[in-house]
Amino acid sequence: MVMNIVHTSVMREEVFEYLAPKGGGFLVDATLGEGGHSELFLERLPGISVIGLDADPEILAVANDRLRRFGSRFEGRRSWFNTFFRNYPYPERRPDSILFDLGISLYHFERSRRGFSFRKSEPLDMRLEKDLEIDAADIVNEYPEDELADIIYRFGEERFSRRIARAVAITRKSGPITTSMELAEIIIRSVPPSYKNGPIHPATRTFQALRIAVNGELARLESALADALSILAVGGRIGVISFHSLEDRIVKTFFRERNKSCTCPPDAPICICGGRKIVEILTKKPVRPSEAETRDNPPSRSAKFRVAEKIAEEEE
Repeated sequence: MVMNIVHTSVMREEVFEYLAPKGGGFLVDATLGEGGHSELFLERLPGISVIGLDADPEILAVANDRLRRFGSRFEGRRSWFNTFFRNYPYPERRPDSILFDLGISLYHFERSRRGFSFRKSEPLDMRLEKDLEIDAADIVNEYPEDELADIIYRFGEERFSRRIARAVAITRKSGPITTSMELAEIIIRSVPPSYKNGPIHPATRTFQALRIAVNGELARLESALADALSILAVGGRIGVISFHSLEDRIVKTFFRERNKSCTCPPDAPICICGGRKIVEILTKKPVRPSEAETRDNPPSRSAKFRVAEKIAEEEE
């Protein structure tokens, strides 16, 4: 048994119920992490094969170690999911199920040493793949104050983004901000006292925003969903677990657009688009974790799971 697993995959039973292919099949786990969801499918479905994707070679190594016992039924690939689906390497092998679990793994907070946690003093990095050119320190120390505030507001939905950006801009005049703990302390000092005693740590949204900006997470998701759906087998299912409203909004909108039979403007007198419904939405409202799960695994409390089934090709 692998003993260095620190992350608990959310809504395991719900994911399996919705995405388990009949009689085995082929699953792409687009966000492999430490391999918790993939392990569940491989254990319960002897006929299934899984390809797991992760851009981070460190966490991919953990998953490969964990899932090695399944032999050729599992393949771990180092790749961003948008790149994989855009350049899909198996044209004759279409997935029966595709899973996106968009939450960042607890591994990155606890063991990556890249500044994801505001509770630790680590280099201010936040890159999920170290080959990325810009890290969090670059944004914090080099971006203009207004641009920094916009990033914090747009990607973190942080209402005190201007105050935080101002505090950062003043502090960095005395020298670069280099650690996660240093940044967290600046944020704490810049927000109102009442905000410090709120339900979440006052640095949560800013750290989320920087991570999203560094890794281009929302842009990757938008392109990946379309490409993933295009290679999914008809009758196959695509499921997405999101952890904040920006991601969930993208997924919800994408599924709704592909659920429409007509995409003509509302004022068009007749349909001229020739469109047709591509997916059937299986979760009219997002599936949420149970009370027991949120009690036992608190990071799951914000998770939302949406699933759609592909019922037609977009093009003949």
